[in-house]
Amino acid sequence: MSPNHVQEIPTESASSSDKLNVELKVNRKTHKIQIDPRSTLLDVLREQLNLTGAKKGCDQGQCGACTVHVDGRRVNSCLSLAVTHEGEAIRTIEGIGQPGALHPMQAAFVEHDGFQCGYCTSGQIMSAVALLDEPYGHTDDEVKEAMSGNICRCGAYSNIVSAIQQVRRKV
Repeated sequence: MSPNHVQEIPTESASSSDKLNVELKVNRKTHKIQIDPRSTLLDVLREQLNLTGAKKGCDQGQCGACTVHVDGRRVNSCLSLAVTHEGEAIRTIEGIGQPGALHPMQAAFVEHDGFQCGYCTSGQIMSAVALLDEPYGHTDDEVKEAMSGNICRCGAYSNIVSAIQQVRRKV
């Protein structure tokens, strides 16, 4: 199976004639796919590209479990139509680091136990990595504010802040 092969998933919502041909650049790889123009970026990532790190939590942009980067900025992929991102650089948690070569933020989350159930972790890490490039978040209170779009139902917030601050100090 080629790396750009995409399995078509039949849907009742759109016939094949209603689908659009798009090229999405995800994790530095271009994918030529057909999508329903109403598909969210989250659904295309998960269902067509098999990148399941971004999670469907609330499907309303309130929990942050679906956070990805688009041209370096944080985006709730559940609220964003995939067709609007043609030509933009999309990065998911799968593009941040790999086993044996973790991103420093991933390593800090492990070191500081910044997760419990793990459902929100990829969105938390994606937001935290984006925060590193933002001119905000130098104090713990600022980190909490900057990360307020990412909900952790297990309550690992203090550990998440500790992980972020450890990486910020090294950057």
